[in-house]
Amino acid sequence: MTTVLKPLFALCFLLGMYNCQGNTKVNTTNLIAINETIDPKPKKQTIKVALLLDTSNSMDGLIDQAKAQLWQIVNELSYAKCDGDKPSLEIALYEYGNDNLTSEEGYIRQVLAFSNDLDDISKELFSLTTNGGNEYCGFVINSSINQLSWGTNEKDLKLIFIAGNEPFTQGSISYKEASNLAKDKDITVNTIFCGDYNLGISTYWKDGADLTKGNYMAINHNKATTYVSTPFDQQILDLNTKLNGTYVSYGAKGRSKLAEQAVQDTNASGYSSANAVNRTVSKSSHLYKNSGWDLVDAVEEAVVELDEVKEEDLPEELKGKSEKEIKSYIEKKQKERQAINQKIQDLNNKRREFVANHQKNNKDENLENVMIKAIKTQAKTKNYSWN
Repeated sequence: MTTVLKPLFALCFLLGMYNCQGNTKVNTTNLIAINETIDPKPKKQTIKVALLLDTSNSMDGLIDQAKAQLWQIVNELSYAKCDGDKPSLEIALYEYGNDNLTSEEGYIRQVLAFSNDLDDISKELFSLTTNGGNEYCGFVINSSINQLSWGTNEKDLKLIFIAGNEPFTQGSISYKEASNLAKDKDITVNTIFCGDYNLGISTYWKDGADLTKGNYMAINHNKATTYVSTPFDQQILDLNTKLNGTYVSYGAKGRSKLAEQAVQDTNASGYSSANAVNRTVSKSSHLYKNSGWDLVDAVEEAVVELDEVKEEDLPEELKGKSEKEIKSYIEKKQKERQAINQKIQDLNNKRREFVANHQKNNKDENLENVMIKAIKTQAKTKNYSWN
């Protein structure tokens, strides 16, 4: 039997066909079901970003930029599309070059593995402090490749961004070895030198990016982030208060995560009201999901069944309620959230237009701008597009 015919006969057998020559009618419904099992639909695309930050003494400005610009970066990524779908986002965080870290592990630390929990990402960013040190770029790139779950979906956008200001050649693991490993795994390494553009070239930061066809960039990491205030900001911030009121915590970590949400609101507003607005816009996007502790998201994403939630795991306002009452309450909160999110997105469209008109000549090479430029450039190779 030829190789071509073997799969056909296998399908004939599975469908209960006695004659593959056409004497028995093919059950196309079963054929489709079998085909879907054999060739499942690819998983949803994900933008995976590993952010490797130098936390030595001279990098306070870099960490400040990362904290101040996180939400605008998230917002830009929320506008991405691939094959008509909106991709998910996962961010991992490493610090390196800090003398508080152990020398045996190359003065690096995985702060956060790939996560789609935006509040956790913000929390860990705000936990970073600077001290030291010895900056081993090849070591931290190699560790991020080997330790993180990058997956095998060819449509995923897999990116490393490493930022620092010491020679790229330091440490026991060669950056060339690490970059070649990245290339083998379809991971693009982008390098951000904190200082003079030409100095970054002479200390091999550009070469580190070139090896995987990534972007080499240089920024003034000590420059404070500037924002454009708009007539829509206060309306969006008012809606954020209403949005927070739609969250219904449950389970062991529900209360603490609800409190953490408020803490990250405060952290964002600590830089400016415009930054708090950026966070609110992120919270209204498809990227902000909290099914692990919020009943509204959990029910919408079919993570839990309401009749399976224990009484002690419910918030105070739902204890003693019937399943019907709880369901009605959740549905009400879901509708409120959808309406609020839509209002925020509508106002944000106007806000984006206002900001764009006031930043036509803005050429600041800060962390946010260079990262977004690199992501959009590399996303084109996998048919990603932006609204």
